[in-house]
Amino acid sequence: MNRNNLIIIIAGLVLYFFSTAVSYAVFSYNKGPSSISTITSPLAEISGQPANKFKIDPSIPKTEVCPLNGQNYTKGERETWEKRRPLAVMIENHAEARPQSGLSYADIVYEAVAEGGTSRFMAVFYCGVAAGNLGVAPVRSTRTYFLPWVLEYDALYNHVGGAGRCIDETVDARAKALCQIGQYGIKDLDQFGIGFPNCYRNPDRLGHPVATEHQMVCFTDNLYKIAQDRGWTNVDEDGVAWNKNFEPWKFKKEANPAERGNPTPVEFNFWEGYKDYAVRWEYDKEGNFYRRSNGGSPQKDLEGKVDLTAKNIVIEFAKETGPVDDHGHLLYENIGQGKALIFQDGKTIEGTWVKKTKNSRTKFFDKGGAEVAFNPGQIWIELVPLGTKINY
Repeated sequence: MNRNNLIIIIAGLVLYFFSTAVSYAVFSYNKGPSSISTITSPLAEISGQPANKFKIDPSIPKTEVCPLNGQNYTKGERETWEKRRPLAVMIENHAEARPQSGLSYADIVYEAVAEGGTSRFMAVFYCGVAAGNLGVAPVRSTRTYFLPWVLEYDALYNHVGGAGRCIDETVDARAKALCQIGQYGIKDLDQFGIGFPNCYRNPDRLGHPVATEHQMVCFTDNLYKIAQDRGWTNVDEDGVAWNKNFEPWKFKKEANPAERGNPTPVEFNFWEGYKDYAVRWEYDKEGNFYRRSNGGSPQKDLEGKVDLTAKNIVIEFAKETGPVDDHGHLLYENIGQGKALIFQDGKTIEGTWVKKTKNSRTKFFDKGGAEVAFNPGQIWIELVPLGTKINY
């Protein structure tokens, strides 16, 4: 045997024994192949911890009004958000993905069906995350009708891919959200262009195995740092402020207890028969807020283990078209105008929504044509197909 062959044999034996040792260690640690799915992500603790990093000294007065939802925050929080722009994040609502992480910290939440009767959220973060770094999950893909809402804030947009690149001939041209992101000049933070650990898949977020598509976690401060590196702070790379053309909604004082209503819960289903996505908002008169249930169960935020609540609920009726291609993509006409129901203070306002262009602000008006003023606090916009039955 020559010297070269001997070296090759020795190297092979070393590699064999090393790989065997590593494999044994992994399987032993997880007690055999049957528990491989429970291997802990190296950063699982980040999104698994309660959000105690968001605690604010109660002695500090909250004197600063958030321009998005009218809620009051501290001067320190305002100093943080004024250096940024809003951040819109796509968060899924598949039954297996619940509870989500981070929704209770959003200033505004939009909800609409993605495909097949399954709704999806777009959470807009700005003031509510100024005090700390939030793990948001599960982040999911974009759809075209969410983009006009992103444009209202000139927001950063975080998602995991989406429907239709420009060259994809299998997707209806009207549904090509990825193509439109570039065409509209949206400040894109697609996860496919963001590295670990700013976004990563955490199979252990819920404490039990879930499918890969339900695992993506992204972190707000990390996303803001990436945006800063790209020249997107409170101004863009051309020095234009995000709120140059922003039109804030009107806000009012909350009704006092004697003026509040005693309503039955607000209930609806995006698509008839899809009970896992049926929504129920139950009014708490003492707290003057609405508590959310989804699929028959109270819906919570994994961060802090709190109920999802809202101070204002808007139901926006829009024409639904589709599926428009073999991927099941839908279209919703949320540019133009249509019927709306607004719930606040335990009362119902019947009115309309108006959005003149894809970039303009959606406004809400009562029957008399006056713009609706919201209570300070979280606002949920529910986009439902025309004709959807709303019980209230």
